[in-house]
Amino acid sequence: MSIEMTVTPAAERFMKRMVRFSGLPEGSGFRLVVSAGGCSGYNSEFSVEAQPQAGDQTVLVQGLKVFLPAESRLMLQGVTVDFADTPTQSGLTFFNPNAGPCGCSTSDAGAAKPPGVASVSLGSIKVGGRPHAH
Repeated sequence: MSIEMTVTPAAERFMKRMVRFSGLPEGSGFRLVVSAGGCSGYNSEFSVEAQPQAGDQTVLVQGLKVFLPAESRLMLQGVTVDFADTPTQSGLTFFNPNAGPCGCSTSDAGAAKPPGVASVSLGSIKVGGRPHAH
């Protein structure tokens, strides 16, 4: 199954930077694990791996290897992956045009996110299965 997902230039630069500075050999890839959950419908974490794990599909994004396990491929079908770096958020974001708006927060009524948007913080980065030191 081929996956139809969009990776913005900002997200691509971020992923390539993570792989380049991981210290792993040339040809390593960015492994993105996305699962259902959270207010926006997405929980995610990522790591830099020397090779894909069993069951991963390798997707090439402008020459960058992105390793996606089966559940991630299902979750990312039709999704745009972006990178945000703002005073309140830094990390990958996911936009699903087919998802409804998030409605579980009442305290931030004036700051509703667009439909189907989720983010993963830089604190969830792992390199080769170990948490990334900041």
